[in-house]
Amino acid sequence: MKRIDKRLPGLVLLAALAAALVAGFVPGSAKEPTSARVVRVVDGDTIVVESSEGTERVRYIGIDTPESVKPNTPVQCYAKTASHLNEALVAGHTVTLTYGPEKRDRYGRLLAYVATEDGVDVNATLVERGAAKTLEIKPNTQRASKYGELEAKARNMQAGLWAVCADAHN
Repeated sequence: MKRIDKRLPGLVLLAALAAALVAGFVPGSAKEPTSARVVRVVDGDTIVVESSEGTERVRYIGIDTPESVKPNTPVQCYAKTASHLNEALVAGHTVTLTYGPEKRDRYGRLLAYVATEDGVDVNATLVERGAAKTLEIKPNTQRASKYGELEAKARNMQAGLWAVCADAHN
């Protein structure tokens, strides 16, 4: 009869935890929505939040607003309006952050779908009002078709940047 090493279950658990960390999994935060308070609106698609995990910069998944604070880049058409709309939606409020498969971008920012306390999808609202275009970056494309439909509708209705920015259709 073979004898089983009593350390084996512990070693298996340790190996599984190591593999999870290498894959980017952090217990308690992988794909579970997180509640956070918005402490600053950076621009139309980026905020700074405070939660039990600390203070983090959050980049909205699936959308891109014109640049207003990017270094060495002039303020783009509709950037300030997009930033003000984002501010009106979330500044000082508690929001829910829902993550895609990839939780951080190359700059270390959290990537999230953002919803207000009353369930408004902020990312979708910015697209719907013509303050943002869609931006698909795999693997975070869960809402891409929904956002694409909203963008087409905003473009057809000449909402927001679609009405005033000459380069909007590029």
